[in-house]
Amino acid sequence: MTALASAPVPAPTRDVVRHVAIAGNPNCGKSTIFNALTGLRQKVGNYPGVTVEKKTGRFFGSHGEAMELLDLPGSYSLQVRSPDEAVARDVLLARQPDTPRPDVVICVVDASNLERNLYLVAQMLELQLPVVVALNMVDVAEKNGVVIDLMALREKLGVPVVSMVATKGVGFIELRQAVSRSPLPPPTICAQMPIVLEREVMALAKALPVPAELARGEALLLLTLHEEALAEVTHHDPSMIEATLEAQRRLRVTGFDPLSAPVEARYAWIGEVCSAVLHKGGGFDALTISDRLDGVLTHRIWGWAAFLAMMTVMFFCIFTVAAYPMDWIEGGLSAFGGWVGSLLPESDLRSLLTDGVIAGVSGVLVFLPQILVLYFFLGILEDTGYMARAAFIMDRLMSKVGLHGKSFIPMLSSFACAIPGVMATRTIENRKDRLVTILVAPLMSCSARLPVYAIMIAVFLPVASAWQKSGIMLSMYMLGLVVAFAMAWLFKKTLLRGETPMLLLEMPPYRIPSWRTILIRMWERGGLFVRRAGTVILALSVLLWALSTYPKPSDPDATPAEAIAHSTAGRIGHAIEPLIAPLGYDWKIGIGLIGSFAAREVFVSTMSIVYNVQAGDDEDTAPLRETMRAERHNDGRPVFTPLVCIGLMVFYVLAMQCVSTVAIVRRETNSWRWPLFQVAYMTGLAWIGAFIVFQGGRLLGFQ
Repeated sequence: MTALASAPVPAPTRDVVRHVAIAGNPNCGKSTIFNALTGLRQKVGNYPGVTVEKKTGRFFGSHGEAMELLDLPGSYSLQVRSPDEAVARDVLLARQPDTPRPDVVICVVDASNLERNLYLVAQMLELQLPVVVALNMVDVAEKNGVVIDLMALREKLGVPVVSMVATKGVGFIELRQAVSRSPLPPPTICAQMPIVLEREVMALAKALPVPAELARGEALLLLTLHEEALAEVTHHDPSMIEATLEAQRRLRVTGFDPLSAPVEARYAWIGEVCSAVLHKGGGFDALTISDRLDGVLTHRIWGWAAFLAMMTVMFFCIFTVAAYPMDWIEGGLSAFGGWVGSLLPESDLRSLLTDGVIAGVSGVLVFLPQILVLYFFLGILEDTGYMARAAFIMDRLMSKVGLHGKSFIPMLSSFACAIPGVMATRTIENRKDRLVTILVAPLMSCSARLPVYAIMIAVFLPVASAWQKSGIMLSMYMLGLVVAFAMAWLFKKTLLRGETPMLLLEMPPYRIPSWRTILIRMWERGGLFVRRAGTVILALSVLLWALSTYPKPSDPDATPAEAIAHSTAGRIGHAIEPLIAPLGYDWKIGIGLIGSFAAREVFVSTMSIVYNVQAGDDEDTAPLRETMRAERHNDGRPVFTPLVCIGLMVFYVLAMQCVSTVAIVRRETNSWRWPLFQVAYMTGLAWIGAFIVFQGGRLLGFQ
């Protein structure tokens, strides 16, 4: 085994000579290998027609040739149970639009779970695609006392096998060499099917309207499907469906179950392979440590304590570690705004640049360090294998509301962003459970809410310690979680009634996280946040500045307050003020609420624009939190009292104010019915929650 070495990167304009796909079971280290090979040369989008994420990147072979690498969704087999697995199958069968069939497949195998992982390899070999097996996590296998004979495994599979420890950079040079080999012949070895089954497979293969190299693998796959899945795979082609059903009937007459016979044949072959290549010794038993950790982290009491402790530490770091770069960014952007203002004479152009563009974008961009810290911690939780443990301890609670712990993984993903959280529900087999999870996932406090929480906490608790701020932040996250569980229970009892499913969840081994993978993920998400600030938020900032500036009052001596009240934004704010006055909000906050329907974090940039426009030139660079803290009603009462600030945080915990999430829910449910219902019920919840905070607090004597 050779450690990964840095090599010169050829010119990115070089033509792609080979399309490579990387496949494997969940939790086998596939993403770590993909990120290590492609580095920052990645693109993320969606497959045409579906909301499954398509992640591609470029890497270079051992001879400098450019290759396109496609990261297929994790799959246990090609008998699919979810949209993710369906996409992986369709790519391998050349059925996915705009995605070429790969020239070679890197099939990542967890060496510590060889028998289970080889099932997907067996199906890959049947598809007659050139395969390179990446035998990952051999260090974990050795710690478990398992030694794998690499030469014997290559001989039994008939394809290249590379031993790897991806988290330590071991085996990448050999992997590049194996993929770069030319030509890469198709496999010559696969599981032997019973003669009767093989005869039907070959007969069906001749009837299929597909290329000859695809026919046998596809015929074998079709024979193992029930009628409903068969209609989906064949795109309701009557001739293919009838030919397959007829073949299945003939097999049943001969005593073979067409759905289970191929599975049994594959596992019989896998058993022969494992008996020849696996050697168990008396090595160090790492499972003992894993069991001891699970005894704490999945305990019915200590597991919850550990989970809350991790969340508290995460929020503490968000307020402490991120504080220094936030101050630098804020100071730099403030100085830049002042410098731009000093270069231009007083005019609408100067106001647009300083009060609109710079104030709006900087009001959001200053929170980038907090976003990066959040993704850093989420990356650690995922890479160490803790995510599955969190789902396990949550299953006890989620079963009370009619869901299982698998629904918590999309919900936990929604702490970063609701969009991947909603997309992650595709791993939930039951349609009603998937829909319930989609409806409640946006109640998780995503990273876009962080700027709102942070500015509100800074306004009403300017001298709070980092631990106090972390406690308030954690309470907002827990509020979203509690309300999500309550709404899930309500939906399961009413609109989407159904039985509580049983949780079947694989517990991956504890692993040292791949810091490279975590940093790449932080770079991707941070870049997405910056691009959003430079595109969507920039455009909205310019629009909000125009709405806050025009039409101008006819009186040239009008005060800044009178000018913004006369503007279009001021009129909109005054129009909705009766609706939000019971929450303690004035018309200026109303402008922020409307602006943030595009994206939650826009509330901060909207407030920056509104108060900078109102303040006039002398206070253009004043920090937003100081301006908001000094804001007063006409009678001298402060606008942002503790009740108002807490009410605003509660409003943003519960409100569905993200157009992008609405669009994803529309695509995921293939209907406008559910996203519109989601917007309506969450907006109602937000208003009720903020009303209870403000009016209830006043009844108790708080201000």
